[in-house]
Amino acid sequence: MTADASDAVEIRNALLRLRRATGLPVAFGGLLEAGQRMRISELDGTATHALRSLVVTSGTGLGGKTVALARPCVVTDYSASRQISHEYDAAVAVEGLRSVLAVPVVVRHRVRGVLYGALRTARPLGGRMLDAAVEAARDVERALAVRDEARALAAGAGAGAGWEQVREAHAALRALAPRIADPGLRAELLAACALLAAESGGSEPSPRVRLAPREVDVLACVAAGATNAVAAERLGVTPETVKGYLRSAMRKLRAGTRGEAVVAARRAGWLP
Repeated sequence: MTADASDAVEIRNALLRLRRATGLPVAFGGLLEAGQRMRISELDGTATHALRSLVVTSGTGLGGKTVALARPCVVTDYSASRQISHEYDAAVAVEGLRSVLAVPVVVRHRVRGVLYGALRTARPLGGRMLDAAVEAARDVERALAVRDEARALAAGAGAGAGWEQVREAHAALRALAPRIADPGLRAELLAACALLAAESGGSEPSPRVRLAPREVDVLACVAAGATNAVAAERLGVTPETVKGYLRSAMRKLRAGTRGEAVVAARRAGWLP
């Protein structure tokens, strides 16, 4: 999947979090392009532009090794390390980097990018720093996975894909949204869900029926065929909580059964 500006923003934000969490003075990274090449596009704390737009191919240097192995890699003294090849020593030397770590961003078993953190002195980078870098990469992975789903849904809807598949994906995205820490990304995801519902029903949600976000989440799960227990697992709540939201939604929709509630929610523009 081709990277876009919003994906690059996720890399940039992750680098800020990485530096805050580790105290490392330098962080940089980028996303993969075609042919297993990674372009360093985002820099934080660098003193020069030597690394900007540097293209790293799979298997070469520290980042290329990380891409090839799909796991974190660390060197204590970059230019002297025998664990990596040295195609990029000149750029690294201009920036004055010595100890460097690299962690992959992996979405659905495919490396999508690399985050680096670095020191200008040659000393070991401890496990705490590596753990923090991995967690920053996990944040990017979650964000990219959500955007992939939203793009796939939009493409599927535009191509006339079966609405049952769209509804299942809509339910999965609704369940994922509350676990997204970034408020901007969460709002973007919910907006994509609302667009799907509008594409199906042809209108915005009816102002006569005001459903709470969790009521919509539960109805989306029910519409995708989930039992109360499965809906509870997806949403991270108890089955009793699911029942409570469902009863409340049924009352607002004036529905006597779960099925009637789903139909009414679709007619009201809340579900695809």
